[in-house]
Amino acid sequence: MNSPHKGPDAPGRPEAIKAVPVRHPGRWVGAAVILLLTAMLIHAVVTVPAFKWNVVGDYLFDDRILHGLVVTLELTALAMVMGVVGGILLAVMRLSPNPLLSGTAWVYIWVFRGTPVLVQLVFWNFLGVLWARLSIGVPFGPAFWSQETNILIPTFVAALLGLGLNEAAYMAEIVRGGIQSVDEGQLEASQALGMNRFDAMRRIILPQAMRVIIPPTGNETISMLKTTSLVSVIALEELFRAGQNIYSRNFQSIPLLIVVSLWYLFLTSILTVGQYYIERHYARGSNRSLPPTPLQRMSGLFRGIKSAPAAKPANAGVHGGGGEGGGAA
Repeated sequence: MNSPHKGPDAPGRPEAIKAVPVRHPGRWVGAAVILLLTAMLIHAVVTVPAFKWNVVGDYLFDDRILHGLVVTLELTALAMVMGVVGGILLAVMRLSPNPLLSGTAWVYIWVFRGTPVLVQLVFWNFLGVLWARLSIGVPFGPAFWSQETNILIPTFVAALLGLGLNEAAYMAEIVRGGIQSVDEGQLEASQALGMNRFDAMRRIILPQAMRVIIPPTGNETISMLKTTSLVSVIALEELFRAGQNIYSRNFQSIPLLIVVSLWYLFLTSILTVGQYYIERHYARGSNRSLPPTPLQRMSGLFRGIKSAPAAKPANAGVHGGGGEGGGAA
């Protein structure tokens, strides 16, 4: 039934299409420029003597630098916990039908977002100027217990209050946006099942809002890690302040700034990877296929393709593939 003549001149058959790949000379020019600039930067970093890489190596794991690093990590973790918990509470208050609760949350967010975090840090550090002692007792009456403000709020606590309370205002808007991204029918359905507003928010709304909340929260965490350097103005010795104290004595400012920057880059890279995998986890309920992991991208790059094979789509089972589109990790 098939014609024995299979050449390109067979009657009734079109000629074979000769596909010519599209050329992109601009890409090659751009790549060449980037490579040239990269080579110039590497040459400058290696040859300029003021970098003093031997001094960088000497102080990279110095005890004072490592102590400042620990303080930075403690501030970042505690301030973000305070910010996330406070942000969730403020977001729920802001969305409350009670005008007193929503108005209080709005004023808090307005004040803490409207003033610089540096000013807030200095304010909390000087709180003892306003109230020499803090006490617990009957309002407008006798006090049962009191203590000096500067003892109750040392430098570390002042830094934590300044960072955490400021972060709560920003997290409140992030959480509010995530909650409002969930369809209102979810809340109505949960209330129809007999849930009160708090249980519906905790069990139904917030888990679905996490997909929207996680990315900006990751950005806020990375930003908080770097914002901790501002507490150096109240003489708390975190990572940046530790570097300052060292180069104020040996006058090796550039090498010590490089040491501090390397540690910030290292910590930021870890947080970025963690944020990616958390986002990937919460994307499983909305994406038909998960994005490739960094390892998959690297393996795809070595194989000469743009990325590793994507996971099977959700409807792959129609053709016998079976399973969900959640895909391989």
